[in-house]
Amino acid sequence: MAILGGFCRALLVAAVVAVTPAAAQAPIKMVVLGDSLSAGLGLAGPQAFPARLQKALQDKGIAVEMSNAGVSGDTSSGGLGRLDWSVPEGTQAVLVELGANDALRGLDPKVTRNALEQIVSKLKARHISVFLAGMLSPPNNGPDYAASFNAIYPDLAKQFDVPLYPFFLEGVAGNDKLNQADGMHPTAPGIDIIVKNILPSVEAWLRPLAGQKS
Repeated sequence: MAILGGFCRALLVAAVVAVTPAAAQAPIKMVVLGDSLSAGLGLAGPQAFPARLQKALQDKGIAVEMSNAGVSGDTSSGGLGRLDWSVPEGTQAVLVELGANDALRGLDPKVTRNALEQIVSKLKARHISVFLAGMLSPPNNGPDYAASFNAIYPDLAKQFDVPLYPFFLEGVAGNDKLNQADGMHPTAPGIDIIVKNILPSVEAWLRPLAGQKS
């Protein structure tokens, strides 16, 4: 009977292990490196983009240990300057959301391109998976500036073979009902729309890191 009891316990342990491999898997350590759009300016912490994205990924069965490295007012060069301490050792994935302030200030697109290029290059050298959230120039900068600025993100995505979401504010930019009084920063419902729109791309990016099939 003792042998039979031990055999049954072994079978039970094997069954538990067999049905819970995903649950036992460590969460992906992820950083959102960005500006006020991801920092959550004007919003409560749980309403900010990283927190809402983490919840949406969790609902999809992808566990993520999320760090909000958004700094209001930051340019791409600012993000580059703080890259090493904003993305700690052990980070597996970084979503880069930078460039809005560059465009708003009319900074030379060559400066923005160089900063973003260095950010992606440094992250890849550390074997960290990178996702680019693109930005578009405001119309008041003119067509020449827009052509130069808007090309940065697809060019870098192709150069480094990283996934790109073309416009972070897709579906929200220019909509008064989805932006705060300044007309630039999304409300909580606006953030939810951004998360809904970007989620399929982020999910496809992270599933291989989570060891899951889409």
